[in-house]
Amino acid sequence: MSSAPAPAATAVPQAPGTLRAGLAHPIALVRWLWAAYMTPGRPGRATDQTELRWIYTAWLAAFLLKMLGSSWDVSWHFKWLRDDLAPPHLLNTVGTAAVVVLVLFHSYSGYGVDRRALRLMQVGSAAFLVAIPVDLVNHRVNGLDITSWSPSHALLYIGTAIMLAGALRGWWLHAAPGRTRELVSLGLWLFFLENVVFPNQHQEYGVLSLEAYAAGRTTAEPSLLDFAAAQGQTPTMFMLPVPSWVHPAWLVCAGLLTLVVARKVVGLRWTASVIAIGYLGYRGVMWLGLVATGFPPSVLPAVLILGAVLIDVAVTRGLPGWVAAPVVTAAVYAAAFPLDALGLLPPWNWWSVLPVAVGFTVLWSAVDVLEHSSRRTGWRAADEPAAAAERVAA
Repeated sequence: MSSAPAPAATAVPQAPGTLRAGLAHPIALVRWLWAAYMTPGRPGRATDQTELRWIYTAWLAAFLLKMLGSSWDVSWHFKWLRDDLAPPHLLNTVGTAAVVVLVLFHSYSGYGVDRRALRLMQVGSAAFLVAIPVDLVNHRVNGLDITSWSPSHALLYIGTAIMLAGALRGWWLHAAPGRTRELVSLGLWLFFLENVVFPNQHQEYGVLSLEAYAAGRTTAEPSLLDFAAAQGQTPTMFMLPVPSWVHPAWLVCAGLLTLVVARKVVGLRWTASVIAIGYLGYRGVMWLGLVATGFPPSVLPAVLILGAVLIDVAVTRGLPGWVAAPVVTAAVYAAAFPLDALGLLPPWNWWSVLPVAVGFTVLWSAVDVLEHSSRRTGWRAADEPAAAAERVAA
C-alpha cells in the first residue's frame, strides 16, 4: 500500500516590484508579507540586511507616531479637560498598536532579534499595556491628575524604555557596520532620550501656562480651570505640581546619563550632540505647529545641548565619570541661570547643584565600571537559538 503524497507547500505570492506598487495594492502587499514572513521561527533566524532595514524602519515609524501623539498630548492637557478618545491619545494608540504588531512578529518569526532583545521587547510591551488600564483607573479615581510624574505614567515610560532597549539591541547586533547602522541607532536613541526626559515637559509647559494665567490671558479653557477648582486644586497645583529641584535633577541624572550611554554604545565622536540637537529640533518644530493651531507653548531645555557637547568631548578624551560629571553638571547649571532669569526654563532650585553633581558622578562612574566589566562582553554576544541550531545542523 503506497503512502499518501505529502501536501504541497503553500505558494508564496509574487512580491510587489516596488514599495509604491505595494502601497497601491495594500491587500496584495499584506498577503505577500504574511505568506513570506509569518512563519514560525526562533530568535536569531537568518535575516538579510534589506529585510532588517525594513523591519527596523517600521520600528522607527511606530515610535515616531507614539512620540508625536505624546508631544501633542502634553499641550492638549494644558488646554482641555482629559478625554480618553482625544486625538493625541488616538495617535499614540496607533503607534502603540504598531509596536505590539512588531513584537508579535518578532516573537512568532524570530527575524531580526536575539533572545535577549526579544525578551526586552516583550516585557516592555507587557508593562506598557498593563499601564494603560492602570492609568485609566487612576484618572477615574483621582480626577484631573495631569501631572507627568504619577506612578501610572511612570509605568508607561518604563515600558517604553524597555521596548526601545530591545529594539536598540536587536538592531545593533544584527545590522552590518556602516552608515545605515549608525543612523538608525541615532534615531532609536533619540526616541529613548525623548521618552526619558518626557516627564520634565510638565514643568516646561506649566511655567508658561501659570505665567499666562497670572497675567489674565490664560491658555487653559474655562472648563479645565473650573474642574480643577471643583477638586480643590489651584492653578499652581496642577501646572507646577512638583518641587523646583525635580527638573534639573531629572535633566542631568536621567537625560544626560542617557546621552553618556548612547555616546559609549554608538561610538561616533558627536553622538550625544547630534541626539540632543535632533531632540530639541523636533521640540522646536512641534512648538511651532502647536502654537500655530492654538495650543499652549512650552519652554525648551536648551541647556541639554551644552551638556551633550561636553559629554562628547569628555568621552572622546577618555575622561572618567568622576572627573567629567561634576564639570558637566556645573556648566549646565551655570548656563541655566540666565535662562531661568529670563523665564526660558522652569524654576530651578540652585542648591540642588551639589546633590545632583554627586548623583550624576555616581551614575556616570557606574557606567564606566560596566563598560569595562565582563558583563559587557557577555551582553554584546548574541543569544540566538536558531543560529545555534543551524550551525549544529551544518
